[in-house]
Amino acid sequence: MFNDLSESLTELTRPFLQPQNSTHRQYEALRAYFVEGLPSAEAARRGGYTAGSFRVLVHQFRQNPHRQFFLPPAKGPKAAPKTERLREKVIALRKQNLSIYDISQALTREVEPLSPVAVSLILKQEGYARLPRRQDEERPPGNHPDAAAVANVAALDLSPRKFRTRFGGLFLFLPALVPAHLDGILAQAGFPASQMVPAAHAMRSLLGLKLFGTARHSHVMSYVFDEGLALFAGLNVVPKRSFLTEYSCRMAPEAHHKLMRLWFDAMGKLGLPRGASFDLDFHTVPFHGEDAAVCIASWGTASATATRPPRAGTSSVIWSMPPLK
Repeated sequence: MFNDLSESLTELTRPFLQPQNSTHRQYEALRAYFVEGLPSAEAARRGGYTAGSFRVLVHQFRQNPHRQFFLPPAKGPKAAPKTERLREKVIALRKQNLSIYDISQALTREVEPLSPVAVSLILKQEGYARLPRRQDEERPPGNHPDAAAVANVAALDLSPRKFRTRFGGLFLFLPALVPAHLDGILAQAGFPASQMVPAAHAMRSLLGLKLFGTARHSHVMSYVFDEGLALFAGLNVVPKRSFLTEYSCRMAPEAHHKLMRLWFDAMGKLGLPRGASFDLDFHTVPFHGEDAAVCIASWGTASATATRPPRAGTSSVIWSMPPLK
């Protein structure tokens, strides 16, 4: 490039007249064409471009004449002093198979604090890959999450004691649940049960989460150590998410109908009047079959307008509970 320049360039003029990167070369070629007024062929030859590629370069510059050829210098230190000072220590700890969080904690204890993000950047710059997932026994000694006990009605401790709970309001529902004999209703309805977690205890666990607010069984892991929720369910600890999810899937459809009939009968015996109407809640359920006769348009109950069409190969049906008799 710029082969017409003299070989007697000094060391001080060479950086200006012999570009070392493409941006500098484009700048010099465009400057020769627009500022010095050189013909297109001459400016292209000086910059080391073919005539066609230089025409494209000129066209792009005309479309964007304010493009940046020179970047403003970055302010601040070129390298973080603390990061560079601890780089060797980070590498040495990584060779001991420590994760970025373990390294950050070790540096905080032994040298000075360094965030896990900074540790990760150092290891990435040095070419270290992420560690594979480790078992608990493979991790270095330190603080680990506590494992909750297994839900078991036989392990329920009813000895007098005091504890704090977020679910104290649930016990206001017990005066209504006890006369209704929920345990017997669930047994007659055929709800699944086990020796460790009877049906009534599993249902009270689900009911407690629902009565508490919008929490569902998928959110139970935040409350496995709450003694109040466990006591409301009648267990030593509330069942984990995996159990509650599986329990919901084990309920037979006919068990729901029996439960509602028995529950309404129990409420009638307690003197509560039975309503003549009920709310019908529609749910959109994906349908993957080929029988178009069972597929109907999916409608939004709030605005009574059709919802977004399903993806190709997927239809929608509207499902609702049958009328209760």
